[in-house]
Formats: sequence, structure tokens, C-alpha cells
Amino acid sequence: MEFLSFFLINVVRIVKYAILVRVLLSWFQSSANGTVARIIFEMTEPVLKIFRSILPRTGMIDFAPLLAFFALDFLEIGIANLMAKL
Repeated sequence: MEFLSFFLINVVRIVKYAILVRVLLSWFQSSANGTVARIIFEMTEPVLKIFRSILPRTGMIDFAPLLAFFALDFLEIGIANLMAKL
């Protein structure tokens, strides 16, 4: 059980860091076309698509990464608490 908890929490953390990197890359248009940017886009888009469908359109500002980051934080805390009780 400890390995499963460790694995799930680290997967959530990797996705959170990928979202952070994606937000930072969005500020620099020239670097957003590389291989690393495509990998990060493909890793984070399924998560962000869920939150974009929930949120209303706000023009040029995308609040989906912020909401996803908070949701992943709660998921990480939930996994840790659930595994601690088992």
C-alpha cells in the first residue's frame, strides 16, 4: 500500500509541475513549438480540458490551470489521508 500511495502522489505532482511549466511556456511563444512543449501539452491537455468545459469563457485569460492545480492539490491530500487510514 505504501508503494501505491507513493506512486499516485508522485503522478499527481508530476502533472502539477507539467501544468506549471505549460503556463510558463505560454508566456514565451517562440519556445512553445519544441518537442518538450508538445510532450507537456499532450500530458496536461486531458486534465485541463475537463476544467475548461466547466469554466465559462473569460477572454484571453485561462483559469483552467489554476483550477486544475487546486483540484490536484486536493486529490494529493485526499490520497495521502486515505492511505494513512489504511
